[in-house]
Amino acid sequence: MTQGDIVSASAGAAQAYGTGGGGREPASLGDILERILDKGLVIAGDIRVNLLDIELLTIKLRLVIASLQTAKEVGIDWWVNDPWLSADAARRADGQDLQEENRRLRARVSELEAGDGQ
Repeated sequence: MTQGDIVSASAGAAQAYGTGGGGREPASLGDILERILDKGLVIAGDIRVNLLDIELLTIKLRLVIASLQTAKEVGIDWWVNDPWLSADAARRADGQDLQEENRRLRARVSELEAGDGQ
């Protein structure tokens, strides 16, 4: 075996490894981020501090990384009800929706009472 054969073989192996055997380019950071946001990523962990078998502190960490669309598909939509992040939630927090509902209910009760008296 000559030195040229070794270089040739290792160059071919590098090319096959880099393309993954399927003719694809190696994944870039953007590709990896797109895949994570599309499928979602969950990192979970618990930290417990014990002293003589007495639990002093427990911290539960849950990190979800996903696109908004993917999160909604799996039922995560806490931002919809957060007044800092949603104008609709802020309006509900101000009581505008409750005031409107109260007005409609009073009108309906008045209609029903007027109908009973006839």
